[in-house]
Amino acid sequence: MKIALEDEYTDIMRKAQRGLGKDTAHLAREADLDVAFVRRVAAGDEHPNEEQARAIGRALGLDPGKFADAVFRRWEPRADLPQDVRHHINAPHPSNGYLLFLQQTRLAALVDPAGMPERLLRAVADGPFHLRYVLITHKHADHCDATAEVARAFPEAQILIHRDDAHAIGDLARRALQLRDHEHVPFGDAEIRALHTPGHTDGSVCYLFRNLVFTGDTLFAGSVGGAYGDLSTYDDVLRSVRLRLFSLDEENVLLPGHGPPSTIAEEKAHNPFFSVS
Repeated sequence: MKIALEDEYTDIMRKAQRGLGKDTAHLAREADLDVAFVRRVAAGDEHPNEEQARAIGRALGLDPGKFADAVFRRWEPRADLPQDVRHHINAPHPSNGYLLFLQQTRLAALVDPAGMPERLLRAVADGPFHLRYVLITHKHADHCDATAEVARAFPEAQILIHRDDAHAIGDLARRALQLRDHEHVPFGDAEIRALHTPGHTDGSVCYLFRNLVFTGDTLFAGSVGGAYGDLSTYDDVLRSVRLRLFSLDEENVLLPGHGPPSTIAEEKAHNPFFSVS
């Protein structure tokens, strides 16, 4: 089933405006556009033309061509779900959950345990898999609110979460591996490595396994997560992507917390938050 992009161009505008602290009047002045028109565009009530879209993108510090592509829906990622990953929606949340598994040994890691726990338990049982790890990308409920139920069902599974977000899982934090940047755990003949990518939350992490990157809400196909950290900022979101994720191999497949898979190469080429260098 094809998964729609997480963000429309109006979402991209909203995130950039909020991150820059730029209200609609300020944006309209910098884009040299009528403020009422920009307000309608931001609300999705009127569509800008190519020139207007590029002007809005420039005024928001976005790549103008990539932002125009988002406005006119001229791009979508072409990455497929890897064979060693099963995807599910964490209903009733709209977030993505994943089950990473090793075919030979049937070991598995559950990424972002949220939503109805019976769906998660069934996903493990359907393998059948031996659940070795529970990986939490960040503290928001739509990514971790079923952690307690999963932990009760699989008491031997190790929970991984960054120390700055560990309070979100309550008493379970005491038995979790509270991560620092670049900490890793063995998984088959390789390892799962945590990359600290603050910005969306202070303790946001992405998990790297071979050529797969589970990005949580740090990076989406064609967008980024909004900045909701207590200490980290919008600039931190962008810096995390540029320095941590865009330094990885371009063929790495990105598996985000919302929306479809992508690759490092496609995000460098098409994500409007990042200009062509």
